[in-house]
Amino acid sequence: MRTTIVVPDPLFRRVKAEAANRGMKLKDLINEALEKELAEKPPTPRHKVRLPLIRSKSKHKIHPARRELDESLWD
Repeated sequence: MRTTIVVPDPLFRRVKAEAANRGMKLKDLINEALEKELAEKPPTPRHKVRLPLIRSKSKHKIHPARRELDESLWD
């Protein structure tokens, strides 16, 4: 896949020089660096969302009707 990224000039010069020192193509060094970066990090765990998202200390729960919810979106 082709993409465009913005790399600051000083970083680009360092990466290009490192690729030349290793006898690699620039794209191969970048791909290797990305693979290494992603391999070192464990996947981010997904958490189930428990409702309500806003907790209340009150014992009373709010149960708005569907119509009230729809109307509140347009206010």
